[in-house]
Amino acid sequence: MEITKEKKAFYNLLKISSEKLDSTLAPNLKAEFVLLNKNGEKNILVDLSDVKYCDSSGLSALLVGNRLCNELDGKFVINSPQDMVEKIIKISQLDKVLNISKDIEEGERILA
Repeated sequence: MEITKEKKAFYNLLKISSEKLDSTLAPNLKAEFVLLNKNGEKNILVDLSDVKYCDSSGLSALLVGNRLCNELDGKFVINSPQDMVEKIIKISQLDKVLNISKDIEEGERILA
């Protein structure tokens, strides 16, 4: 499985274990976000440390996660994006919309 889910004290950690977050993986990620949302989970941290490439469908999936968390008055954090992924987020001006952390500890502080 390229997406692993771990329940933490006050958030869910989703780890993407793939070099690409694209149209092949994005639907699965969206499905995970929807499932968490339906279970009332409102805080999500997505670890992108292994992801080297992200296309528009990957960005769309991240925005879905962000929107679902916001609807429950929760928080959504992207953790450790690699340089190319961070660059596409900034080019898309999504760095103004998404919470981005450099490590898990910073992500937990944002979620707290």
